[in-house]
Amino acid sequence: MTRPLTIMVSAGEPSGDALGAGLIDALRALSPGVRIVGIGGPAMRAAGLVSYFGIEELAVVGIREVVLRLRILFRRMRQAADFALRVKPDVVVLIDSGDFHHRVARMIRKDDPSIPIVKYVSPQVWASRPGRAEGLRSYLDHILCLLPFEPAFYERYGLPATFVGHPALERKKLMTGGAGLRARLGIAPDAKILCVLPGSRRPEVRYLLPPFRETARVLRDRIPSLHCIIPTVPNVERQVREAVRNWPTPLSIVTGDADRFAAFDAADAALAASGTVTTELALAGVPMIATYRLGWLTAAIWRRLVTVPHFTIVNLVLGRKAVPEFLQESVRPDLMAEALAPLLAGGEAAQAQRQALAEAIAKLDSGESPSRRAAETILQVAAARG
Repeated sequence: MTRPLTIMVSAGEPSGDALGAGLIDALRALSPGVRIVGIGGPAMRAAGLVSYFGIEELAVVGIREVVLRLRILFRRMRQAADFALRVKPDVVVLIDSGDFHHRVARMIRKDDPSIPIVKYVSPQVWASRPGRAEGLRSYLDHILCLLPFEPAFYERYGLPATFVGHPALERKKLMTGGAGLRARLGIAPDAKILCVLPGSRRPEVRYLLPPFRETARVLRDRIPSLHCIIPTVPNVERQVREAVRNWPTPLSIVTGDADRFAAFDAADAALAASGTVTTELALAGVPMIATYRLGWLTAAIWRRLVTVPHFTIVNLVLGRKAVPEFLQESVRPDLMAEALAPLLAGGEAAQAQRQALAEAIAKLDSGESPSRRAAETILQVAAARG
């Protein structure tokens, strides 16, 4: 009996879990008999994946956080690689989470070079130490890129890459329900809503939520009607709820994709950790500021390596700072409140940013469903294996 086409899909954090769920749906639509195995979170499990282990302990950032959990991470890397070696899939798809997945890829390649490995979401080697792209060829067979300029970069190193478009574009139709959410939460029709997004990883929440709280305090004095909404995810929900006690403005915490997208639809502006969520906010047309803060050691190393002028996808794609960015010591309540106030007011500053967001989203569109294009490329890689 012929074995069905088998694809291993692995994600290591909530944003990758969302990409994986869309990819699984697209793979099954294109190849109904495909067998999909791997590692994922709630979204991928809802799409039908039986996950080998949970991803909650994998979503860490910063040198200190990684060191503290090194033993667990290395054990999970070995387990993920051994799972691939035991199953022998026709292709392995590793979604984002570079520090984790690149080590898994090297382990698989070392022990069984015959298994094709596809990386979904390009590592940002073009942003720091571009020479690392040379080494990627030794253990990756193809890279699925979210940004339009990335395939040309990899061509210089002889590494096949495909621009699939940003998967967040598939969620644009879900950015609705703002009026209903406002009514359900009892938010006055004339209140200004600030969407507060401190990230989906525990260190992000720890570093960013305190200055976010103080930013809300500064804004409250300028905008008395201000109401904050914090969409959160299961792996940090408890941490968020504990950290927002004595929040200076009326506050609502929401969970689940439907309420998160409804919050975007309702928001006048957003205060966000840099990441996939800034692209989702751009899709919803929400004026925003983007922030990021790392531990001091990680930040010191990061500053020596990074060569790009921006860290937000919208700004990278446009080649200019359309979205105000606040990094490390500039993550200050006074500075962030000063940038947010005109966006919340909804005047010229807000309108100018909305136009820039729409321009960036157009550049992130590959012309078809990103998940479908990614699935088509993965199936081609599997077929080429013979």
